[in-house]
Amino acid sequence: MYIHDLKNAEGEKQSKKRLGRGIGSGIGKTSGKGHKGQNARSGGGVRPGFEGGQNPLYRRLPARGFSNAKFKKVYSIVNVSSLNAFEPNTEVDAVKLLETGILSKIEKDGIKILGNGELSVALKVKANKFTTTAKEKITAQGGSVEEV
Repeated sequence: MYIHDLKNAEGEKQSKKRLGRGIGSGIGKTSGKGHKGQNARSGGGVRPGFEGGQNPLYRRLPARGFSNAKFKKVYSIVNVSSLNAFEPNTEVDAVKLLETGILSKIEKDGIKILGNGELSVALKVKANKFTTTAKEKITAQGGSVEEV
């Protein structure tokens, strides 16, 4: 099979409906919008779930359950392997991570260092959270860990 043998599946491509091209076309004049009314206007129509002013279904039904999502901790994640970019005995903190481009932004709960990969330099790392494997790998290289 070659690239020039490829064809679209049957019925996959449909030509765009050409509206307002005379009364003989079947969709001329009002262009399939009927006569007047909210849906005939430019920018007209209603949002999903709108029931013409009647109290909508999503407000008629009782609220159920509880979500803990708004209390979730959100950290910017850095793997131990990406810390190899620093010189030995460097003090690594949020500012250094942003400067080097390892992180593009810091999430609301700070930085968490994960233990993925190998570390080959001794560093002084300051972050909000560390996994146990990350702590072990940093200290094994002669570095230090400080939770801010």
